[in-house]
Amino acid sequence: MLHGSIAFFAHNPLLLLFAVVALGYPISKIKIAGASLGIASVLFAGIALGAVVMTPDLDAALKKDISKEMKLVYELGLAVFVYAMGLAISHSFWAAFTKEGIKKNATVAIVMVISTGVIIVVARMLHFDSRYAAGLLTGSFTNMPALAGVIERVKSMPGVDAIEVAKPTVASAIAYPIGVLVPMLAILLSRRIFGVNLQEEAKGLHHYNSGLSRLSARTVRVSNLQAVGMTHVDLRDRGNCKVVFGRMSRGDVLRVAPLDLKFQMDDQVLLVGSEEDIARAARILGEISEIALEDDISEIDSTRVFVSNHDVIGRPLRDLQLPEKHNGIITRLRRGDVWFVPDADTVLELGDRIRVVAFKDDLERIEEFFGDSYRELSEVSFLTFAMGLAVGLALGQVPIPLGHGIIFKLGFAGGPLMMALILGRYHKIGPFVWNIPYSANHTVRQFGLVLFAAGIGIISGEGFRHILSGNIAWLPIFLGSALIVTVVADSLAMFVGYKLFKIPLNVLFGIVAGTHTQPVVLGFANQQTKNELPNVGFATVYPLATILKIMLAQALLVLAA
Repeated sequence: MLHGSIAFFAHNPLLLLFAVVALGYPISKIKIAGASLGIASVLFAGIALGAVVMTPDLDAALKKDISKEMKLVYELGLAVFVYAMGLAISHSFWAAFTKEGIKKNATVAIVMVISTGVIIVVARMLHFDSRYAAGLLTGSFTNMPALAGVIERVKSMPGVDAIEVAKPTVASAIAYPIGVLVPMLAILLSRRIFGVNLQEEAKGLHHYNSGLSRLSARTVRVSNLQAVGMTHVDLRDRGNCKVVFGRMSRGDVLRVAPLDLKFQMDDQVLLVGSEEDIARAARILGEISEIALEDDISEIDSTRVFVSNHDVIGRPLRDLQLPEKHNGIITRLRRGDVWFVPDADTVLELGDRIRVVAFKDDLERIEEFFGDSYRELSEVSFLTFAMGLAVGLALGQVPIPLGHGIIFKLGFAGGPLMMALILGRYHKIGPFVWNIPYSANHTVRQFGLVLFAAGIGIISGEGFRHILSGNIAWLPIFLGSALIVTVVADSLAMFVGYKLFKIPLNVLFGIVAGTHTQPVVLGFANQQTKNELPNVGFATVYPLATILKIMLAQALLVLAA
């Protein structure tokens, strides 16, 4: 019975693939002490079923066919995942080239380079080869694109068999849980070691907030004499208040607040922003009013609009001239699950949801201007997606000499990632819109990552069984090695980031999560800080951390030899 079931799966590799997904994906949702393994559970399920199906007595030709098909699956999955991810994080990547962004990314670079050195030392002390060393890096820092790059590099080497190809996956899979748990422990201990009150620290970090889970609206009356003549720019820049004006009342006249508004005594202005920003602005201008301007919809109303018109994509709001041409103003912008207070430099993306305040007669024309088509948003432009991905895959095959005989390739992970970061920065070139809606991007990323994890797990199952059955001592060796690497890395990140670069601990927690490219750790950091500040650090360093791991993991194949 069991033999028949194994043979059935072996002759139906597509069924085997989705059986792995069906087994591993529910496990990925299980949380223990607030932590889960995420998509790594699909990898482990693939290893388990691969070890059972790819038995020594399985026909060699059939085994070769399964490996060939799964290779295509995991390469496709990873290429799609990293390309979609690159489009999603391109804005954060290019925004990182500021003084603050350079400090955050320098922290990651220092940690990754020193950690690579630690792995070389550990590998030589414990006498395991460079393939294990490269896998140890990818597992300790929980990065599947880097693992894929290593496997691709190993398979291109002459004379390698299935066991050699499986070595990086074995080390990576064993180290992976340590790469999730240790940074969470570092986050818990650091706040006590440094004696930081996270909530008090966060109060002074208002300028870091780029997005919020919700926004509020309050009417403020101008009653402070020093506020007379102030403008929106003064309130945002000098008062450090990230708010936008909706409607206003001056005397008996209700209108949409113009961008060049200069406050006069007794003006009533509707402010949209976080509760903290509105309170700060109210203290500068005067006081919270008893009047709620948003309740008066006799002439002015608001509407929520989906941005689906390609003509408005990639252009800053100042260029759209909405107040001048349509007598309206965007008061809120939602991208994914985060609300933003827009300003003149804000660039719209496909799938953004905006709230526009305007006179009732102008609302329909404004909706047409932005598109407001949910159906169009649900359709991914496969032309531009395929074009960008194809160029990225070609870029990944370009050999890059690093000296001393080391040839580096970005591969089918790094190539699409780099191309997506470039194309995502420009949003639109001619008639081609490169970015895809947030919901579609998230779905594509998840599907691609699941395919990669399942495919690479199935291929590695046989080697995993062979290696551990031959020497079970590899299990504690890699667990101990991963523990050493992650403790050094996270301790170094905390010291360099907090003591050397003076990065606030609220933000530094996100950098630690980004160094491990681990969303589970980011979620834990948000729980500890009770705010969104870790997201800032995570988004800033995630692209560089991914690229560094792809490069350093492949370099280890030579440096740890």
